[in-house]
Amino acid sequence: MRSSHRQNNQLRDIEFITGFNPYAEGSCLVKYGQTHVICTASVDDKVPSWLKGQDKGWITAEYAMLPRSTQTRIPRESKKPSGRSQEIQRLIGRSLRAVVDLGKMKDILITIDCDVIQADGGTRVASVSGGFVALYQAISKLLADGTLSENPIREFVAAVSCDICDGEAVIDVDYGEDSTSQVDMNFVLTESGKIVEIQGTAEGEPFSEEEFCHLLELGKSGIKQIISKQKEALKC
Repeated sequence: MRSSHRQNNQLRDIEFITGFNPYAEGSCLVKYGQTHVICTASVDDKVPSWLKGQDKGWITAEYAMLPRSTQTRIPRESKKPSGRSQEIQRLIGRSLRAVVDLGKMKDILITIDCDVIQADGGTRVASVSGGFVALYQAISKLLADGTLSENPIREFVAAVSCDICDGEAVIDVDYGEDSTSQVDMNFVLTESGKIVEIQGTAEGEPFSEEEFCHLLELGKSGIKQIISKQKEALKC
């Protein structure tokens, strides 16, 4: 039995609270259990210089953990994001761009900011799922005011962690499980089941293809539930 008393295939309580920031074009407070992340989407009409003249838009992301989001204070990343933060924000950006037709966003830049206010494992997967909800709201506003004539979003996307803990495959791990797991996986999948990104590593002994396939199926089932919650929050 897991320390949280959840079944191995049971997600934490997941919630998407939309419109959390009244100033942003899109915003969401996403909760994966005790992991809470504020995700905002900001729209700008200035794309990166290397994209000028290509008739495309762009989606980028920034990620940070607030100093007291963990049990002990962590230094504020005031000058330059840590290597971990840079890796995660690139993951968020890649995940969201994968489900958007950037050719339908000519000269529009959308920046997704993901700020972790409380961390208990899975901050990157929560940021991907919450970031998409914020992005969806921003795109909806651009469609409503006529800035965009076509919806560039191809399909929904979400993310979840799946680990092997004490020899058993489990989904949506909290910090206690993640810190002692033998295999650590993060899955980013679309609503149709296509793979955007898989991050995985053995923390001890190598794992088998059979174990990997089991984790993937577990991830697919969880992401279906998460996307259902995204749609419920967005009323679509």
